[in-house]
Amino acid sequence: MELKVYGHRASQPSRAIMIFCKANGIEFEEVTVDISKGENRSPEFKEINPMGQVPAIIHGELKLFESHAILIYLASAFPGVADHWYPTDLVKRAKVHSVLDWHHSNLRRGSATYVFYSRLAPVFGLPLNPQAAAEDEKILISSLSIIESYWLQDSGLFLLGENQPSIADLSLVCEIMQLELLDENDRNRFLEPHKKIQQWIENTKNAIKPYFEELHDVLYQLSATLRKK
Repeated sequence: MELKVYGHRASQPSRAIMIFCKANGIEFEEVTVDISKGENRSPEFKEINPMGQVPAIIHGELKLFESHAILIYLASAFPGVADHWYPTDLVKRAKVHSVLDWHHSNLRRGSATYVFYSRLAPVFGLPLNPQAAAEDEKILISSLSIIESYWLQDSGLFLLGENQPSIADLSLVCEIMQLELLDENDRNRFLEPHKKIQQWIENTKNAIKPYFEELHDVLYQLSATLRKK
């Protein structure tokens, strides 16, 4: 069955899905949905994801959205995916789920919205919102502190003390990479206090060469464009 991945490389969860596929030799057709042009709100796309958000996939008869659900499905449905991505051990798997569940209401809520309201809103024809950004900044700072002090408290190279990355590492690191869209001083203000997080990001990049940098190239280009304005 052909796998179609609908997304945009400027979208952090879209990147996570595509990196996972490439790293695991899963062939797919990439269908770009330009969210800056509102293509995610088109009737055609809403037949795939009625929420109007990227990413989404079609695989045979299955239409699936929500990036964590997609990652779990891909790790389970395709042969040859290494066990470390989504462990068969139920205790390890439960811990991966705990990180993913925490992610959406904490790190993603802080990071994505802070970047949007402090930097990205004009791309979508909206004004910056310093008040909203200030609230989201608190969530982002708290989330980074929790990752540093709790999820990375063990001696492993990755989350939960593991020595190989899971889908949780991929999802959260792609989220944090969105901070590349901030100006350098602002980004450093968030990340410089967190040496464990900085090393974890590098560990994840190195574990998924060359796909990590390949899929983030659009983000780097967008960052360079924003800095010129």
